Amino acid sequence: MWITPNPSPAFPITIGIPFSYSIADGLALGFISYAVVKAFSGRVREISWLTYLLTTVLVLYFLLVQSRIG
Repeated sequence: MWITPNPSPAFPITIGIPFSYSIADGLALGFISYAVVKAFSGRVREISWLTYLLTTVLVLYFLLVQSRIG
């Protein structure tokens, strides 16, 4: 039996892809949710600096670029 250590990003990816009509945006939502879930579950030290950087860039992308398109 295969058990994933952290299945939480799977739900936002599965929901984000059809609602945003973009595979890249769905994957970005999953990546952001991974960092947020890790941070709120008290495992902040498990998050690397690169994950923080990419999450920040993706959040800024959604706030600045995607908000102007829609």
